[in-house]
Amino acid sequence: MTARYCSLAQQPAPAFAPGLAAERLGALMSGRRMWVNGTVLHYCFFDGGDDGSVIPVPGSGGTRRVSWVGAEEQRDVVRDCFREWQGLGLGVRFAEVADRSEAEVRIGFQEGDGSWSYVGRDALLAGLNERTMNFGWDLTAPGERVTALHEIGHALGMQHEHQSPFAGIHWDDEAVYADLAGPPNFWSRDRAFFNVLRKLDPAEVNGSVWDPQSVMEYPFGAGLILEPEQFRRGVQPPGALSPLDKEFALRWYPPLDAPRPAALVPFRSAPLSLGPGEQADFAVEPPETREYTVGVFGAGDSVVVVFEERDGEPRFLAGHDDGGAPHNAVIRARLVKGRRYFVRVRLYSGWGSGETAVMCW
Repeated sequence: MTARYCSLAQQPAPAFAPGLAAERLGALMSGRRMWVNGTVLHYCFFDGGDDGSVIPVPGSGGTRRVSWVGAEEQRDVVRDCFREWQGLGLGVRFAEVADRSEAEVRIGFQEGDGSWSYVGRDALLAGLNERTMNFGWDLTAPGERVTALHEIGHALGMQHEHQSPFAGIHWDDEAVYADLAGPPNFWSRDRAFFNVLRKLDPAEVNGSVWDPQSVMEYPFGAGLILEPEQFRRGVQPPGALSPLDKEFALRWYPPLDAPRPAALVPFRSAPLSLGPGEQADFAVEPPETREYTVGVFGAGDSVVVVFEERDGEPRFLAGHDDGGAPHNAVIRARLVKGRRYFVRVRLYSGWGSGETAVMCW
């Protein structure tokens, strides 16, 4: 029987300035969905009220609301999977909150709507009352816990492994379309193409080799893959985090065991000696309450995020991604004397001569 598959919704392709050098474009594609390390990703579960989808009632001409609220045993599976990812020692942390206005990841349980998640920072594109992750079937059923591990992998920025151009998979396209058109997925050809047959850009994938053991790999039955020959009988990942899954996550989100962040003093620039994908962290303790500007200088593409420390935890305040643009990232935010702030800068790539730097003024 065909497995139930994660069904990502198609998002608009990123718009980069024309004429970017291939190396610079590749760096942007690689990191554009990844969070800055040190982020606390807050997640919430929809809890009723006006939450849910309005769907048509066949034959009546009317509509009804379908709830996004999940039973507590379903929520517990998701919580447990967040803990498993966290247990790797990631520099990104997860925290459950009750207020959806504080959550970057908003989770619903609508049966029949498939299981899916926004990929990484794409979650920030969703409206406050929209889901960024959904579970469409019983997570407590045998073998279905992996669905939650898989969707959290997407939330961290990971892609479908079988869509890697490094896999060398030659599909029997019509067999794939026919298989996914039937139960339990009932996918259109467009959805099957987007989630299975479409090849990702090499810069977007989770690593430089295909990992058929990955939690981001679908199980496939016999007759769908023509090559490599050893997978003609199908692909059956074990349904757990593979060594390469863990390696990828820890490469992007290494443990935060670094010393206290350097101070970023107003009107004094701090040099950024970073390689592609590397990050620098700074602490700001404003001497007065006013609007400040935080900006990056130099020939480089970067994402800059300012967090405010609240109850010992960094909470997102403002961010700017200048990736692919001719100008540098600049953030304006009101900082309050007596509070502590963190500035995190992740470099996509340097594309010119000279050093890059960050300043607060």
